[in-house]
Amino acid sequence: MANGLIWATTEDLARNRGRVLSLYRQILRSFNSPKLHLNLAARLAKKAEVRTIFMLGSEEKSVHNIADLIDTAEYCLSRLKKGEIPKYTPT
Repeated sequence: MANGLIWATTEDLARNRGRVLSLYRQILRSFNSPKLHLNLAARLAKKAEVRTIFMLGSEEKSVHNIADLIDTAEYCLSRLKKGEIPKYTPT
């Protein structure tokens, strides 16, 4: 992303598009893992939650927030691959 800019340009958004779509697909696929002990209803609910998060994230225009969202998606994907469901814990 462009250095020194606060708002994402069209170039920044286009550059991240493939990465974000890849993360989105990998996260959705990871919910089908046998390592996660989820029934069908829980699996569908988690997938719907991911879709909602990515849909709301697609409206983000801040360079820093986009980078944070990508980092969070990568972290969640790593946890899902280990068979763990990432949980929100307020501090």
